[in-house]
Order: sequence, then structure tokens, then C-alpha cells
Amino acid sequence: MSDKRIFIKGNEAISMGALAAGCKCFFGYPITPQNDIPEYLSKALPEAGGEFVQAESEVAAANMLLGAAACGVRAFTSSSSPGISLKQEAISYMAGSDLPGVIVNINRGGPGLGDIGPAQGDYFQSVKGGGHGDYRLLVLAPGTCQEAYDLMIEAFDLAYKYRNPVMILGDAILGQMKEPVLPWKPKAQDTDEGKDWALSGAKGRPPRIIKSLFLGEGELAGQNLHLQAKYDSMKKEARAESYLTEDADLVVCAYGSIGRIVKSTVRKLRAEGKKVGLFRPITLYPFPSDELLVLAKQGKRFLTTEHNLGQMVEDVRLAIRTVADSEFFGFMPGNLPTPDAFEGPILAALERK
Repeated sequence: MSDKRIFIKGNEAISMGALAAGCKCFFGYPITPQNDIPEYLSKALPEAGGEFVQAESEVAAANMLLGAAACGVRAFTSSSSPGISLKQEAISYMAGSDLPGVIVNINRGGPGLGDIGPAQGDYFQSVKGGGHGDYRLLVLAPGTCQEAYDLMIEAFDLAYKYRNPVMILGDAILGQMKEPVLPWKPKAQDTDEGKDWALSGAKGRPPRIIKSLFLGEGELAGQNLHLQAKYDSMKKEARAESYLTEDADLVVCAYGSIGRIVKSTVRKLRAEGKKVGLFRPITLYPFPSDELLVLAKQGKRFLTTEHNLGQMVEDVRLAIRTVADSEFFGFMPGNLPTPDAFEGPILAALERK
């Protein structure tokens, strides 16, 4: 690991994390607030021996990712909210074909074109599928620039471990803020990734087929059972940050940049003697339900805060439904939150018994 920290944007940390992970191809199309990613990679990726392609559209970029993944190439695409919506068909095809790849969403305000500011309105789209059919993405939600770098490396490893698309879900706060990051290099990647399934030319071996179309009697049911077993096996990857939850009366649940902002609010209230804590999911799928349920069984109360109208709160409530419930406070997309914005709702929830 390097001992030299560098001062960079979250979008740049994502780009550098991809390079450290051995990414060989990037396919993208411009949209704010993720444009620093293709801008950075347009120079850095060819210099690292990879290929940078600005596609003619988001649809094209996602299908290029599918093609690279089918050949066993470490590749990713990035976009922001409306652009990610356009990629959903290809993402569903990748999931249905057991293909690894990384998708980065620097979430912006919506619905529709919305604005270019931060929001968390794409939670449902990210963790519940987004495209057609029964499928899941592994979804990682960094809250700092360092986590953006670290989780980008992990995203590639998880994609190949499970032969499944992985999403990094950030927002305009994470993408555009600057802070120190300590770059590091992972162990050398397995150069035999995909050796048993990738389309690498059939010379000297039987041909292979990668597909998401299953027309034989019972064939699709078998594929869906296989996929469900894979998604079940992902549950061991669930993780979260628990901050000052041990003696907390009220646990605030928040992810990504909002989790980071709420952490500042929790610190302030703790200094005033208020027993509040933070539970920040790092994996949104699989959701860290077991850890949350442990806290619920200790008699704690919950408030979920998000930069949307209420999405992750459904998973919080499902996790603790047998013993507790969660209140909700939504900070509206289109406004930029500060720690002070969450103080009132947290105190109100704390006072209610």
C-alpha cells in the first residue's frame, strides 16, 4: 500500500479504483454529475493499456459492457440516473446470462430529468432489479472518497466471484466532493478469470454459448432457480457500519453520503448527552438485515433518513418487522442537506416513546 495520500474527487477515486482493480475497458456517455469519470479515464485508461470508448448512447455503452463481459474482460460503465434507466435492458441481459461487470450510478435528482444535484431516488431501481425479470445486482454504497476507491476494487472481485453485475450507488455529493484518499493495489488478479465460460474463441475446445434466452420446457425455471441460489449465497457479503449503537436509545439508519452527514448530527447530539447512534448499510443488496435485527431485539427504536420520499425504509422495516418498526424522515431531492437538517427529526423521534 502507498503511504502517500492524494486529494481527489469521489468520481476520480472511482476511476482510480477501477484502474487498480485491473479494469481493461470503459464504455460511457456524458451526463452530469458523473462526467469526471469518463473525462479521467479517457486519458488514464489508454495509458494503462486499456480501451476507452465514448459510445453513441447509454444503451450502446451498456451493450458494449455486456459484450466485453461475455469475453471475460474486466470492464465497467458509469452514468447518472436517467442514463442508468436507459441501461436497464442490457443489465437484465447480463444478470440473466451470468455475466460479471460493474455499473456506477452517480445518482442525481428526479424523477424525469430532475436536476443535476444529489438525491437517493434510485434505491429501488438499484436493489429491486430495475430492468425486467427476476434478478438482483450486488449494490455497494460508499459514503467517502476512500470508500469509493476501496469498494470499486471490491466490486470487480465480487462481479467475478458471483458472475453477476455489481453496482456502485453514489450521488452528486460523493462524486463531486474532494478529500484525501490513500491509493492501494490489490493482489494480482487471476488471469484465468472466465477460463471456463468466456467467449475466447473455440480453437482446441468445444464452442460455448452465453445466453439469457431459455425456450426449452422447464429450462427457464431451472435458470431462475440457479440465479436464486446465487442470490441467496450473496447474503454472506452483507455489511454495515454501526456507530455508537451499543447504548443508543434511537438508531438512525442512513446510507451513502446521507449516512455520512447524519454521522455528524449524531456526534453533535452525543456531545449533548443524547443517546443516538447510526446504522449505515454499506451493502444495499444484500441488505444487512441480520445486524439490524440484533439491534432491534435489544429494544432500540429506529428512524430511517434518506434523500428521497422513502425507499430504503422499506428494507429497514422488513428487517426488524418481528420486533420493531422504523419512523421515516425524507429530505427532499432538489435541496442540499446539512447536519442541522436532521437534528430536529432525530430529536423528535428520540422524544417519542
